Amino acid sequence: MSRGTRISIFSALLTGAFCAVFAIFLNVVLPTMNVVFLLASAGTSGFLGSLFAQFVMRNRK
Repeated sequence: MSRGTRISIFSALLTGAFCAVFAIFLNVVLPTMNVVFLLASAGTSGFLGSLFAQFVMRNRK
């Protein structure tokens, strides 16, 4: 497996892990969410997860 592929997979795993933890946090804090809030939180989670993965990947070099 090439280095670029490993970096992409690792970044995707970090983003997924961040999103999962964020979803659990929201479920605990706000157990009853309407659909609009659910969609907004999913978008926020993906955005923040991507930023988190980029930050981790940049600091690994």
